[in-house]
Amino acid sequence: MRRALAGRVGRVDDRAMKSTVPALRTILHVDLDAFYASVEVRDDPSLAGKPVIVGADPKGGKGRGVVSAASYEARKFGVHSAMPVSRAFKLCPQGVFVFPRHDHYMKVSRRFMTILGRVTDLVEPLSIDEAFLDVTGSARLFGDGETIARKIQKEVAAEEGLSASVGVAPSKFVAKIASDLQKPKGLVVVHPFDVVSFLAPLPVERLFGAGPKTAERLRRLGANTIGDVARLPFAHLKAALGEATARHFHDLANGVDPRAVEPDRSAKSLGHEHTFDEDVADRAAVGRALLWIVDELCWRLRRAGLAGKTVSLKLRTSDFATVHRAETVETPLDTVEALLPVARRLLAKADTTKKAIRLVGVSLSSFDAPQPSLFADPKEKKGRKVAGVLDAVKKKFGDAALTRGALLDGKRTSRPGRSAKDPRRRDG
Repeated sequence: MRRALAGRVGRVDDRAMKSTVPALRTILHVDLDAFYASVEVRDDPSLAGKPVIVGADPKGGKGRGVVSAASYEARKFGVHSAMPVSRAFKLCPQGVFVFPRHDHYMKVSRRFMTILGRVTDLVEPLSIDEAFLDVTGSARLFGDGETIARKIQKEVAAEEGLSASVGVAPSKFVAKIASDLQKPKGLVVVHPFDVVSFLAPLPVERLFGAGPKTAERLRRLGANTIGDVARLPFAHLKAALGEATARHFHDLANGVDPRAVEPDRSAKSLGHEHTFDEDVADRAAVGRALLWIVDELCWRLRRAGLAGKTVSLKLRTSDFATVHRAETVETPLDTVEALLPVARRLLAKADTTKKAIRLVGVSLSSFDAPQPSLFADPKEKKGRKVAGVLDAVKKKFGDAALTRGALLDGKRTSRPGRSAKDPRRRDG
């Protein structure tokens, strides 16, 4: 069927082509393979071939954090990101556990994005290690989508010593799926007339937005694959899911995804959290952790030139119950002195039981430019002055150069996440 269609393309005029494929684009989804773990292996070749697990104490599985990344060797044991470290240790006790080095990964990420920017200015980062590219206009300079994909893979390997998997397709949805099918070092190209047949055998969970509950509803309609969804009468989908959701899945199943690559997409929120090594009942210790989290978050905000109006707090107790509280203020926040009182209010609202605390986190959204007032009260002025000194010292000597007095306990720092025996950071 595909060959028959392809054979007829040359005899179809432009207007017919436009009606068949409204906007032929070439979209790439580029995804670095097991990014954090791969960087650790690259930097320490002795780790090659070993199950590397990023996000835990190097002593092995004694931390209470969450796995940030796992090498493909570790994944064979069932270890994956977002898994509790304790569970990862049970599955793979022979694994090499390392602290994450987020600042280092960010530097690598910026260089990775620079490589992508050489082939097109239409680059939409999705996270630190993946991005969409629209290379439709780059064909004259670099060749077709597959040629550009191979060029990117080659340059990432040569300049960063890392591997990337790439999906090439006429839409973001299909490109994202394609990049995930042959990891690591995969390259899957889906041509426009192959989109529907490419999607058809894939499970319904591959549909963007199809969580477990939605997938179960689709299966009750007899739809186990994306092809089944495409063949379902729209009226049946609408009755089961509602019109908007039904339209979304019906379009995706039929290969319709008009979303454009958005190069100017900015971060919607910025946050920091900490998982305690042991469940903490001492609220004073939780308060110190909150101060450390807010201090780290404000440092990152100012480095990015951001300030936020909406403060969100996340609290997880020893029974894994998670509570969220949020508050929106009038003036954008980017200093500890301004943010900490709001975070403390939210913590008081969230912490209504006497249960031990497992995790606490703070994030900011509703970004705006920092707005220091000429008529600010002395406390705000002092906070901004302190922030300026902290930023200057950290920029010159590193982020461990200064520590707030409230985070010190005698001769030892009680700052969460810092090990005196290992210089690597452990951000929860």
